[in-house]
Amino acid sequence: MANNKNQELSVNTIRALSIDAVQKAKSGHPGLPLGAAPIGYSIFKNMSVNPKNPKFDNRDRFVLSAGHGSMLNYALLHVFGYEVSMDEIKNFRQEGSICTGHPEVDVCPGVETTTGPLGQGIANAVGMAIAEERLANKFNKKGFNIVDHYTYALCGDGCMQEGIENEAASLAGTLGLGKLIVFYDDNDITIEGNTDIAFSEDVAKRHEALGWQVLKVKDANDISALDSAIKKAKKNTKQPSLIIVKSAIGYGSPLEGQSKCHGEPLGDDNIAKTKQKLNYTTPAFELPSEVEQERADFIKAGADIEIKWNKLFDKYANKFPQDAEEYKLWMKNGAPDLTDVEDLWAFEKDDASRGYSSTVLNKITSYVPNIMGGSADLAPSNKSYMKAFGDFTKEYRNGNNMHFGIREHAMAAICNGMYLHGGLIPYCATFFVFTDYMKPAMRMSSIMKLPVIYVMTHDSIGVGEDGPTHEPVEQLAGLRAMPDMNVFRPADGRETAAAYISALNAKCPTTIALSRQTLPMLEGSGKDALKGGYVISPSKKEKPDVLLMASGSEVLLAIEAQKLLAPEGIDASVISMPCMDIFDKQSEEYKNSVMPKNVRARVAIEAGSSLSWGKYVGLDGYYVTMDTFGESAPAKILFNKFGFTAENVAEKAKKAVDHIIFETKF
Repeated sequence: MANNKNQELSVNTIRALSIDAVQKAKSGHPGLPLGAAPIGYSIFKNMSVNPKNPKFDNRDRFVLSAGHGSMLNYALLHVFGYEVSMDEIKNFRQEGSICTGHPEVDVCPGVETTTGPLGQGIANAVGMAIAEERLANKFNKKGFNIVDHYTYALCGDGCMQEGIENEAASLAGTLGLGKLIVFYDDNDITIEGNTDIAFSEDVAKRHEALGWQVLKVKDANDISALDSAIKKAKKNTKQPSLIIVKSAIGYGSPLEGQSKCHGEPLGDDNIAKTKQKLNYTTPAFELPSEVEQERADFIKAGADIEIKWNKLFDKYANKFPQDAEEYKLWMKNGAPDLTDVEDLWAFEKDDASRGYSSTVLNKITSYVPNIMGGSADLAPSNKSYMKAFGDFTKEYRNGNNMHFGIREHAMAAICNGMYLHGGLIPYCATFFVFTDYMKPAMRMSSIMKLPVIYVMTHDSIGVGEDGPTHEPVEQLAGLRAMPDMNVFRPADGRETAAAYISALNAKCPTTIALSRQTLPMLEGSGKDALKGGYVISPSKKEKPDVLLMASGSEVLLAIEAQKLLAPEGIDASVISMPCMDIFDKQSEEYKNSVMPKNVRARVAIEAGSSLSWGKYVGLDGYYVTMDTFGESAPAKILFNKFGFTAENVAEKAKKAVDHIIFETKF
């Protein structure tokens, strides 16, 4: 590795690239890269990676949780030989550039996750460390550690102030994730000024209390001290390590130590002064020859690391062929198509859809052994425990059941990290109303298109006595508004099976909203639910008089209303809409066969907000929905009070039909 003088030159090159790119873009955050460049450099030079194959299985992972300092990441990737060209550095934050405002996975080589909001990255890193531990326990044999790597994260004061960091750190300490090494860039500055105006806690003592090993480096520019801290962190395999590094935001610039250099370009004059202080003379967007040589050395070393691992894996495959095949299958991050597994569609008795979910989930374990997840302390209520597997704990790494504790936000972000690591299909569960705590991480699932499965029970006023605080009303509409999130609300067991089968094969996350109350198996339900919406109880006429559209527990109401309307000469078609997101992607021909455009009399029935249904109901339709909060009372009383009865649905249907007849006449 480079001598001390060359190491300093490499660090200053990373600084220079960062501030030059921010200046050229006229946008970005120069303060963190200037202060934390030595930290990033020390992490990267100690990592086991192959820059020319950034998806190499047994690589160390690096997560920039302080994602606003993205130019630090891009500069590191360029200097260490990844396919991040100087032209891309020059196009930082511009349209089409892989060097986006915040690092994005699958956009820029070497970026492991899209961290986005502060704190997401550290929770992702915890998920990656969990995945490493689980896979190592599953596949490693004596003398054959084919899964053996570290997860590094770089956080700032902002990450440390976000609640999700404490949630994730608490679980990491409880689980003893010794392969997790987190650096805290402690520069005492946030956007509004010095951190002491709002943040005076002892971060070290907090993490010690959470079960972490805490190490300190007094000066971020001391590469030797940073290297020593990493070595100490690696030696402790029983605890995650937090390395607190004192740094100066905007180091070397005239704005050093000031909040002003956090999120705006330094300006040409300040850049010149910064480079002068750093004694850096290389022209903008060029690498010194010494850094070019170090780059070449790192590329060669990285290639050798992968070659060595490949040889180890070949020996492993010869000695343990079945394990090797299973490992490769797990690492594909996919699941088999279970559509034709008839047992998944069979149920012995009527149940709440949370009960159907439990039945399906436990059957799936026979076909998807790498499914791993759990609940935010609600597994008995969510029915989300997998009976075939043990628990993943500090003492026992061979379980697939996670106990996330009451940490909904971190739970979702940790599942993102588990999936991103590779090898596992994660799910998490809680009450549907608590998606309010999970939304930021669920949004990141959607942005990254990660097929995490969200099992959300107690989906409506059917919660009953717990009252309006626990009765989701607007959550369905909110999640349906989220791009690339499939939201399923199944009406019975077969639709629940469809939800899981769809989720396992989706290219995006899936939320499955499930009832507390019993829902009978419905005649006509089945595999058509995989299309998102379908006619579950057809009309008698070629052109029905009215369309009754519903999801979940209200599909039964629509069918009962259909029966009430028939003696009055009104022919209704009942449409079950378990997943609007998937239905909307069907062909126009199919959608018109379910909802004929020439049938304008329509009624939407759902114990949730009306907002999602307007595109189907049209100007002439009616709603039986919830646009107020619920109340505390037994579920049956609430459903009656808020109009979720077959009689009320039938009345709305008659009004819809009468409205169309009146309009036609006049």
